[in-house]
Amino acid sequence: MSDKNREGKRNARERMLAERAEEEARGRRKKKLIVGGVALAVIAAAVVTGVVVQDQRSTPETPTAAPTGAIGDKNLIIPVGSDNAPSVLTVYEDPRCPACGIFEREFSPTISQLEDAGKIYTNYHIVSFIDRAVPGKGSKYGANALACAQDAGHFRDYHDVLYRNQPDETNDAFGDKAVLINLARQVDGLVTPAFEACVNDVKYGGWVSAVQQDFDKSSFKSTPTVLLNGQPVYPKYNNEEITPANLVKWVDAANQGKQLGTPGSHGQSPAPTSTASESNNPSPKAG
Repeated sequence: MSDKNREGKRNARERMLAERAEEEARGRRKKKLIVGGVALAVIAAAVVTGVVVQDQRSTPETPTAAPTGAIGDKNLIIPVGSDNAPSVLTVYEDPRCPACGIFEREFSPTISQLEDAGKIYTNYHIVSFIDRAVPGKGSKYGANALACAQDAGHFRDYHDVLYRNQPDETNDAFGDKAVLINLARQVDGLVTPAFEACVNDVKYGGWVSAVQQDFDKSSFKSTPTVLLNGQPVYPKYNNEEITPANLVKWVDAANQGKQLGTPGSHGQSPAPTSTASESNNPSPKAG
């Protein structure tokens, strides 16, 4: 690898870490504002209302519909790869999260290779909290579109397309359903009347809310959150920085002596062979 390439990857990781730190700081500020708001409500003698609101916020919503093949409690997880693979990679991501975009653009080829080799079973939690901090609907609509792609058996391909074409965090391009459908045309066979209706009707809006509420109740407060067999590996694991090579090393060590899984589950394998275009900032279409 040339010095220039090494420097580029190092800079990308540094930006990824900086974005994560900024995201965590926003989360802490938001939490303080929420706590302050509840205190004012109590002072204003709206105690009962305040308790009910908090109860509603903390009670997980049971989605009326979940995408095909979703797993876990209330079917909130989208799986990719072989369910009998010896290791599980858990990923929490928001479609508008810039650090997630940096992570995916560097790591998605490696993750796909590990899935296709039967080494990992990836469990995706598609969250949508950035819409609350940066007003818009791109997180929700993007998460719903990913659920629609899961129905069609193209989650992984479409997931990679979205992150390769992710707009700036303050640009709510994914809040335009036409943009999401247009990007889906980069995945052969994905755009059908059923997929378009699913995106336009926000078919899985309740599911998206339930996934986010589950995330709110967890101990994880920022994205991306990446776990290997339940252990955090982002941004470091055992004092080693996460890199594609280190991720492969950690997975192989965890799988030592274990039988590999059979790749191809949920219609996500093999890895896509076509190269999607990578416009960095898709613009919402007029109308």
